[in-house]
Amino acid sequence: MADQPAPANPSEPDAARLAALRLLAEQPRLSQRELSVALGLSLGKTHYLLHALLDKGLVKARNFRRSDNKLAYAYVLTPSGLREKLRLTQAFLSRKESEFEMLKTTIADLRAELGVQHRP
Repeated sequence: MADQPAPANPSEPDAARLAALRLLAEQPRLSQRELSVALGLSLGKTHYLLHALLDKGLVKARNFRRSDNKLAYAYVLTPSGLREKLRLTQAFLSRKESEFEMLKTTIADLRAELGVQHRP
């Protein structure tokens, strides 16, 4: 299994959507409560996020029976959900690479200001 997504940042809706899509792609039988814990979001925010994904047609809910005979759902990414996951991943990666370059510049400037040599 691949690394788990980092907890979602509720102030970044795209990050939360991406984290949810990544988790559901790997573990479609997660309950809303389990998804909530994995995303680091409240159950209410997770419910809202999941229903937004369902309403946009990015995810479909399919019924299945759990071992304790309760009806549950599997959340399956649709083709448009897979495309959205790819789009969000590319945008997220681009944003993080840009932030990384800015941080390297800031660190170099701070080291120069302090007269500290770069450590390998």
